[in-house]
Amino acid sequence: MTSPADNLRSRWITFLAHLFLILVAWTVFIKYLFPVGFALVSDEAWTTYIYWDLWPAAHLWLAWALLVRPRYTLLLAIGMSVVEILIITTLFIWFLADPEWSIWRTNWFVNKVFVLAAFVLVLGTALYRPEALKGHSEQRIDGVDSN
Repeated sequence: MTSPADNLRSRWITFLAHLFLILVAWTVFIKYLFPVGFALVSDEAWTTYIYWDLWPAAHLWLAWALLVRPRYTLLLAIGMSVVEILIITTLFIWFLADPEWSIWRTNWFVNKVFVLAAFVLVLGTALYRPEALKGHSEQRIDGVDSN
C-alpha cells in the first residue's frame, strides 16, 4: 500500500512527465511545423527557418523515463537537467547581450524560458527528493513495491 506522501510524489513526477510531453509538442510546433509552413507559404525552401537539433527527442526520453522509471531515471534527470540549464543559460547570455526580437527568436526565447523552468523543477526534485525518481526496480529491491 502506498502512503499519502508516496502518492503525492507520484503525482508530482507524473505532472513533470506530462509537462515535458507538452513541451515536446510545443517545441516541435515552434521549431519545425510553424517554420516549415511559413517557408512554404512564402515560396522559400522548407528548411529556411529551422534550427535543427534533437532536443525534442531527448525531452521525450526524459518524459518516458519519468513515467516508466527505469533504474537510470535519477541519473538521467540530473544529467540532462544540468546540461540543459548550462546550455540555455549560456544561450540566454549570448542572446540578451544583443537581442533580436524577430518572430523566430522570440518564439525560441519563450520556448527556452519554459524548458529552463521545467528543468529547474526536475533538478530540484532530483536533488531534494531523489527517492521520488527511484526506478521501479530499485523500489522493489528496497522492499517498497510501487504498485
